Amino acid sequence: MTTYSYGLLIKTFLLNHKQGKKAPFSMSNMLSSFINRITSQQLQVRSVRVLHKGALRANWNFTVDTRRLQHSISKSFTAMAVGLAIEEGKLTMDTRLGQYFRAPISPAIKEGYTLHPDQLSLRDLLRMCTGHDVPPLWAEERAALAERDWVKYYLSRPLDRPAGEQFTYSSGDTFMISALVQAAVGETVHAYLTPRLFEPLGIKEVKWETSPLGITLGCAGLKISTEELGRFGQLLLQNGTWEGEQLVPAHWIQQASAKQIDTIGSVDWSLGYGYHFWRCSHGGYRADGAHGQFCIVLPDYEAVIAINSEEDRMQPILDAVWTDILPLL
Repeated sequence: MTTYSYGLLIKTFLLNHKQGKKAPFSMSNMLSSFINRITSQQLQVRSVRVLHKGALRANWNFTVDTRRLQHSISKSFTAMAVGLAIEEGKLTMDTRLGQYFRAPISPAIKEGYTLHPDQLSLRDLLRMCTGHDVPPLWAEERAALAERDWVKYYLSRPLDRPAGEQFTYSSGDTFMISALVQAAVGETVHAYLTPRLFEPLGIKEVKWETSPLGITLGCAGLKISTEELGRFGQLLLQNGTWEGEQLVPAHWIQQASAKQIDTIGSVDWSLGYGYHFWRCSHGGYRADGAHGQFCIVLPDYEAVIAINSEEDRMQPILDAVWTDILPLL
C-alpha cells in the first residue's frame, strides 16, 4: 500500500472516529496522539500493542495483525536459547567456537593478531565485539554466498583487531551462536526453544528460516505477530516467568538486558548493548529489527510496547513512543 493511501486511511479513520462512525480497523484512544504523529511523518507503522501491569492497555492494527518477518528481533530469541543452554550446563560464557568447529587449514588471519576466529568466545559473540571491521554473513552476503557451510565460511574470515575491544553489529556473530547452541544441545535453536519457550507462550507452529545446511538462522528469519511479540516482551518484563513457571532464568534476562558494551549511534542506539538486546531511553531495553520492529521493555513503568512496521526511519518511531505513549502509562 502506498504512503498516500496509508495516510488517507488514517485520516478517514480519525474523521469517522470523531463522527462516531465505525472504521475498518480499531484504535485505542490511548494511541490517538501516536497515530497522528506517525501519520504526519508518514511512518509506515503496521501494528502497535501496549501492555501495562500485565494487562492490554492499547492495541491498534493498520489492517490485521498477521505474522511478519521480525528481522533482528530474532537475535533476542536466540539469546534466550543461550541462557537455557548455559542453565542446563551445555555451554558457558567462555565456550570457544573451536571447541565444536574445526577451523580451515589455512585461516586468513591478519598479521600481528594471534587470536583465530575459532578462539572467539560465546561472550564475544553475544556482545558483538569479535574483531571484524566488516562482519561476515550480512543479509546480502548470505543471499549471494556460494559456500553452503556458513560456519566454515565465518571461520575463514580474518579478524581485523583483537576481540573484546569494540562493538560492531554482526548478524554473522548471531548465526554462529545459533550454530554453537545446536552443536552443544543436539538440536536446532528453533527446535530447542519450541517446548521451552514458544509452546508455553502459546506461540504455535512458528516458522524460522535456516541456513543451507539447516541451522536456524538465529540472526533473522523468525515470523510472529505483534500480539505474540508482546507476549515475549511480557515474559522479559516478568524476568522469565510465565503463568507461574520459570521459563528462562531470571538472572540471564537481567544480564542480557543490562549494558555489556558501549555503542555509538543515534539517540537510542548510543546507550549500550547487552547480550543481543539494546539499551534505550527511560531505563528500558529492547529487541529491534530492520524496518521498524520493536519489543520495548520498560521495567520502571511495568510496561511492554510491541510494534511492527515497514519503515526504515526507526528513531522517529521510538521518538513517537516516548512523546505520545510513555506519558500515558
